[in-house]
Amino acid sequence: MISSMLSLLSLSEPTPEDAITVKTLVFKPKTPKSQAPVPVIVVAPASVQTPGGSIAKAAAVKEPRLANDELTQEFFGIQAREFTIASLGNDHVGKVKVLVEQSIQADEKNYVISNSTGKLILTGKQLLGFLESFEPVIVDFAAKEAPKPETKTEAKIDDAKLIGVTVDKERDFSGWYQQILTKGEMLDYYDVSGCYILRPASYAIWEKIQRWFDDRIKADGVSNAYFPMFVSSRVLEKEKDHVEGFAPEVAWVTRAGSSDLEEPIAIRPTSETVMYPYYAKWIRSHRDLPLKLNQWNSVVRWEFKHPQPFLRTREFLWQEGHTAHLTKEEASEQVSKILDLYAGVYEELLAVPVIKGVKTENEKFAGGLYTTTCEGYIPTTGRGIQGATSHHLGQNFSKMFNISVENPLGPEHPKIYAHQTSWGLSTRVIGVMVMIHSDNKGLVIPPRVAQNQVVIIPVGITNKTTKEIENKLYETCSELNSRLKKADVRTITDFRDNYSPGWKFSDWELKGVPVRLEVGPKDIANNSVMAVRRDNGEKTALSLDTVETELPKLLEAIQKSLFDAAKEKYDSHRKIVTEWKDFVPALNKKNVILAPWCGVPECEDDIKDSSAKKDDGEDYETDEKSPSMGAKSLCIPYDQPELKEGQKCVKCGKPAVNFTMFGRSY
Repeated sequence: MISSMLSLLSLSEPTPEDAITVKTLVFKPKTPKSQAPVPVIVVAPASVQTPGGSIAKAAAVKEPRLANDELTQEFFGIQAREFTIASLGNDHVGKVKVLVEQSIQADEKNYVISNSTGKLILTGKQLLGFLESFEPVIVDFAAKEAPKPETKTEAKIDDAKLIGVTVDKERDFSGWYQQILTKGEMLDYYDVSGCYILRPASYAIWEKIQRWFDDRIKADGVSNAYFPMFVSSRVLEKEKDHVEGFAPEVAWVTRAGSSDLEEPIAIRPTSETVMYPYYAKWIRSHRDLPLKLNQWNSVVRWEFKHPQPFLRTREFLWQEGHTAHLTKEEASEQVSKILDLYAGVYEELLAVPVIKGVKTENEKFAGGLYTTTCEGYIPTTGRGIQGATSHHLGQNFSKMFNISVENPLGPEHPKIYAHQTSWGLSTRVIGVMVMIHSDNKGLVIPPRVAQNQVVIIPVGITNKTTKEIENKLYETCSELNSRLKKADVRTITDFRDNYSPGWKFSDWELKGVPVRLEVGPKDIANNSVMAVRRDNGEKTALSLDTVETELPKLLEAIQKSLFDAAKEKYDSHRKIVTEWKDFVPALNKKNVILAPWCGVPECEDDIKDSSAKKDDGEDYETDEKSPSMGAKSLCIPYDQPELKEGQKCVKCGKPAVNFTMFGRSY
């Protein structure tokens, strides 16, 4: 009835002065691929904001995002911008959730509903009467949440100097992390939210990773290239399954100067749709395979969640590799090679242990055959973190973009679509490294990636020190700096005379330089220097005669010590759990969990929902800006515990098919 009334009314029909304009929005919640989404309809005065967190809470759904035309056409036969409550019919009852702002009452106030074809004036009583069959949930969108108790002051470090870290890592991890990065001169905040400036100390780490990884992929036949950052909407929408996962995060260019563009241009969130039309153009014969390209670039994903430096940013640096192969087996081999290199970046360069495995169907790359991953662990929060992924794309993209060749067996055989891979590693690695190794004194940087491995600081100069001794001290420090550089040790001297040695010690500890060399008149007299480790504060006297050989050994010892300490924490917090009653208590002790699992996506979703609880069974308070408190599947590890005969799934009791690693994650 309302639908026909709306179509009959003209947009020129006068609107009562007291009429309140109503907006009707359709949201699509995050839904497992195996389930059909249940649209959430929000009805509210146009002047009232309807934040996603309030919608999620009222509708009991996850991560609601504004629906696209594809969903509204499928459910309601109309474009999203044309949707109104008039698009609802009896066949939608029980298939949608409806939220109504509490200010809309069953009274005689006038409300106006419109789209480009017409408008309708209804009283509050008529409006709510129409929606009654949908059992709407009444929501006070304007209500503000009660302020959370202030606890930040409790995390302050006693006697902390303002130049250093002033909050405790264990008590305020987020505040500590922000301070450690800015005061340690790793990054600075930019005036566009979610974007950050990489300062030389962090960019130097990225350069070390680039050099290490680039040399190894080139040895495997990969070449570097560069493709434009702009993607036409036509091309981006060509592969819908793939694009859907990125759609809410795509940034669009719609204007050039004062003119609107004829077609909106996306800024790449990833480059499959940019590169693959040209793979189809360049690959003409099976002799052109394999084609292995990599590019070092930046991508933009306009995250709506709370930005976090290095971990969740709107623009980030990464490498993305894309290869095409004649056979599925060749592509699988490529995927495994890259995953091993990613593990090498973490373990050999960053001293961060990782677990290699395969993602579940729910968590794999959209449109791919399977996804492999390196999973890390942050001890302070007890959360897992995805380190890097290497995807086997199968033939899905090659069929979409017609990347095909004649069959080597002859023209009478069907043509072959390429088997593809894609793989990426981003500056997220720097954030993971910082979170794991650093402490309340500042950054702790592994020697293999540190911009400066050693800082040389002259000490012991007093008012009684003669100019001759002082000059000799500075000459010795400069000479030592030159000798170490020739031995490929990255060194820097601190000759600032406006700061005391103690202040310099704290400053370089804050910046995470692995070794401090203290050189004083007494040290020179003893033909030695004092080496102080950043990771544990241990002091060692080194002979000036052998310092070029002893210092590299010390740096390697530090590298190994950092890895061993991180691995011990990861190993001791990875628990095997076979019964659900033990799952949540183990999770709440900052563990990641290896559990027998049935492999069913709905069970995986149930585990995540059911594990967002405290030990007493109460739900955690949710904050849409914070990571989820539910345990998601991190990976199915390659290194599997023995699955006993008759082993049941930890949650549903069906036969288990593997051990899967679950954990709260970033």
